[in-house]
Parts: sequence; structure tokens; C-alpha cells
Amino acid sequence: MINSMTGYGKGQCESELYRIKVELKSVNHRYLDVNIKLPRYLIYLEESIKKTIKEYLNRGKVDVFINFEFINVSSVDVKIDLPLARSFKAALEELKEELQLEDTIRLNNLLSVSDILKTEKRDLDDDLVWDTLNDALKDALAQMSEMRSFEGDKLKEDMISKLDSIEGIIAYVEERSPLVVDEYRVKLNDRINSLMEDKTLIDPDRLAMEVAIYADKSSIDEEITRLRSHISQFKEILSQDGGVGRKLDFLIQEFNREANTIGSKSSDSKLVSYVVELKSEIEKIREQVQNIE
Repeated sequence: MINSMTGYGKGQCESELYRIKVELKSVNHRYLDVNIKLPRYLIYLEESIKKTIKEYLNRGKVDVFINFEFINVSSVDVKIDLPLARSFKAALEELKEELQLEDTIRLNNLLSVSDILKTEKRDLDDDLVWDTLNDALKDALAQMSEMRSFEGDKLKEDMISKLDSIEGIIAYVEERSPLVVDEYRVKLNDRINSLMEDKTLIDPDRLAMEVAIYADKSSIDEEITRLRSHISQFKEILSQDGGVGRKLDFLIQEFNREANTIGSKSSDSKLVSYVVELKSEIEKIREQVQNIE
């Protein structure tokens, strides 16, 4: 089973204290490149998140979005400095008495001192945070993996179809190739006859040698054999599990090499048109391979 590198997944998990949502989005990439966006106070979990992702994915550019919420509690604690409040109230009463003021000391007088009420970031339960986040992350990864697998099946079907087309083109090329040599023999003979007044001077052995040299230079038997071997290898790799994208990427380069060689040896217009069609199908497969994990 092969997997695409394109996918999306989301997961959510709640504990008694926290609610965490995870969203994943991946596209093709030469390697596994993980980019994580999460609250600053959870930055210490970044490596653990990457480690979990590597258990599921081999290649792809993966964007991770994490939303963290406290459940039924605030993310901060409010602390009251009672000794400071008492001291400040006593100071106000002393000032009131000393100046013989009638004003009443109210709560807002005390709250005017910023240090009486303090807010502090609530301490996190690190183990509970990770357990909650990890469960949400695994749910998102499972969903993404399912999508990547589905897309991989579609890519596989499409590439096998194109490989069948390539086999058909190769069959046409193989059928046409010997005829090109025969046509060359006739053309060469006609040309010599048109240039020579005394046609009895034509050396059949020399003519046969020239045709043999041309046939050898234009022979594409080896390239056809290798292309068929590459097709067989390609289909075999498609039946394997795990990350096969790099293998297929290398192999498709070999397809191009053989097609280019056939093209360089072909002076016949029909053969050239077959080669153009062949390279077009190979390029379509190459584009698909770029998205295989």
C-alpha cells in the first residue's frame, strides 16, 4: 500500500482540566518537515510532538496547529496580599484621624494599590497536558493517514494506467523500428542509383555494410528491454508497503534516460512521434510520483 503526501486530519481530547484540539495539514516534500504552532507555554512539548508524528509519517511538509483551553477554570490564579491590604487600610485610617477627615475608607481605595491583587499563570499538570495532547494528536494522525492512504490508492491506479499506455507505445516503437532499417535500405539504394549512371557498379556488399552500420547505430533493442524491465520494477514497488516515493523517483529518471536515448537514435518521423508520446506519459507519472510518500 502506498500513501500520498497530501492529507488533512483533526483530533480533539478533553481531560478533567484541559481541552486540546489538533489540526494537521500535509503536502509533498522531499523529507519530513514538521512545523508546529502552539501556545508559548507548551513549547517544551515540540520535540515530543515531532517524535509522535514520525511514528506515522515518513515524508511530507506537515503543519500542526494546536489549540489549548482550560475547562471551567481560568488560565490564571488571582492572589490577594492580605498583609499589604491590612497595612494600607491602617495607614489610611491613621491619615484620616490625623487630618480629621470624615471620608469613609472603601474597597476601591484598597484596590488602587496594584500589588494587593496579583494574577499568576496557573501551573500546568505536565503529564496530564501531554496525555491529553497526545491522544488528540494520534486521532488527527490516524485521520490524516487514512486520507493519505486513500489518495495513494488513487495515485497507484492512475500510474498503473499510464504504465499500460507506455507498454502500448513501446510495442508500437518495437514494431516500427525494423521497418525503419528496411526503408533506409531502399532509400539508400534509390539514392545511389540516381547518382550513378552505371548501376552495375553498385557493390551489394558495400550497400549491405552501410545498412548494417545504420541498423547498429539506430538499434533500440536494449533501451526497449530496459524500459520493460523498469515497468516491471515500478509495478512491483507499487505493491510494497511503506515509503516508496524515493525509489519511484529514481526509477522514473531511468525511464526518461531510456526514452531520451531512443529519441536520439530515431530519425524516422513516426518513431519520433512515438517518443514524444512516450515522454509525455513518463512526465505525467513523474508528477504523480512527487506526491508519493
